[in-house]
Amino acid sequence: MMDWEVVIGLEIHAQLATRSKIFSGAATAYGAPPNTQACLVDLAYPGVLPVLNAEAVRMAVKFGLAIGAQISERSIFARKNYFYPDLPKGYQISQYEQPVVGRGSITIALDDGEAKTIGITRAHLEEDAGKSLHEGLANASGIDLNRAGTPLLEIVSEPDMRSAKEAVAYMKKLHMLVRYLEICDGNMQEGSFRCDANVSVRPRGERKFGTRAEIKNLNSFRFVEKAIQHEVARQIDLIESGGHVVQETRLYDSDKDETRSMRSKEEANDYRYFPDPDLLPLAIDREFIEAVRTTLPELPDQKAARFASAFQLSAYDAQVLSASREMGAYFEAVVEHVGAAQAKLAANWVMGELSSALNRDGLEIDATRVGSRSLGGLLQRIIDGTISGKIAKEVFEAMWSEGREADAIIEAKGLRQITDDGAIARAIDTVIAANPQQLADYRAGKDKLFGFFVGQVMKATGGKANPAQLNALLKAKLGGG
Repeated sequence: MMDWEVVIGLEIHAQLATRSKIFSGAATAYGAPPNTQACLVDLAYPGVLPVLNAEAVRMAVKFGLAIGAQISERSIFARKNYFYPDLPKGYQISQYEQPVVGRGSITIALDDGEAKTIGITRAHLEEDAGKSLHEGLANASGIDLNRAGTPLLEIVSEPDMRSAKEAVAYMKKLHMLVRYLEICDGNMQEGSFRCDANVSVRPRGERKFGTRAEIKNLNSFRFVEKAIQHEVARQIDLIESGGHVVQETRLYDSDKDETRSMRSKEEANDYRYFPDPDLLPLAIDREFIEAVRTTLPELPDQKAARFASAFQLSAYDAQVLSASREMGAYFEAVVEHVGAAQAKLAANWVMGELSSALNRDGLEIDATRVGSRSLGGLLQRIIDGTISGKIAKEVFEAMWSEGREADAIIEAKGLRQITDDGAIARAIDTVIAANPQQLADYRAGKDKLFGFFVGQVMKATGGKANPAQLNALLKAKLGGG
């Protein structure tokens, strides 16, 4: 690998979150019985005509503005001709020479903390094809055309990525962005967000690109990384063995962790692109573009920068908390409840206990069982000394499973901290009297035994002694005070 440089470009297909298809009024809802959401336009019946969905255009423009791209005031739809069982018309309506979104870029964070800008060549509107079904059909394939005509935004990157990890970081950043913009639900299992990876290698220092292979239809971050890693190793091994890479389309088999050839890679002229005669050029005026600009939310990088500045959070914490609009809103709601001075405490709990519970139960944050106000109430009891951080974790688990508020659980289970100096001192005296040898060893210089005494006093108080008071009183007692 030291002698080779990897070159990667991604073509990401984001299914736009419109209620109807890009050129017809048929529904786009996922999970309907096969062929129940395909109208005459989708089925390519003679005499039907496509009508462009204005909402899909608005979403494409919104994306373009978010990546700082040039929005084309005039773009053209073309017919991309190829023949496949799930393509009813025998062509796909797409954009070729004049896409709606021109050059832009996004910035990703590398493992070493450095930032890297990845160029985006274009983003164009197109319709999706249907889906071929094979499971449960002996010696046959089924065709489901529900997906035919679903609006897609194909986002084409520059070949700027140099490792599988960079490709995954780029894909994750785009995934976060389209969800922030609310133009795509990002559901990879349902195929709403998927990518094709163009991979090549070249001798380190060489300026000319090597021959690329395209790996089709990758629908998870893990598969993108593994597929690229396998393809890179295959190409290097092939070249070093005296062979040469051919331009082709390949499929990644996750069960065997390998890529295999599907067909030779087509060039643009193989598709015989030409302007669709049924669709006029798409004209977008400046007023429309500026109207869309006003709907842009605070973007992920902007939110992360604000969190870091306003709440004195680390860059890492700010990025985690701004990973989704929902996460950011939840965190800010907790901060509003406990005060900005306690933002770090709120951040730790949102990223820690809350995120752990969500991951454990496979829930998104908008389905949390502990709302932001409830978590804020729990944190207030840590702040005012009613309970310790350790007890708070026990209370949180009860809130998660029982759906009750923190105060009710604290009272019902008698979990209030012991903050009375006299009660803590009496517990310390009892523990010291019961452990004379450990006391002598501590006073002889074995300082690590301090933790032993803390543990014994906590055990004696049922874990309720205020930790700060306990530490201060214990030091005095062990020192002979």
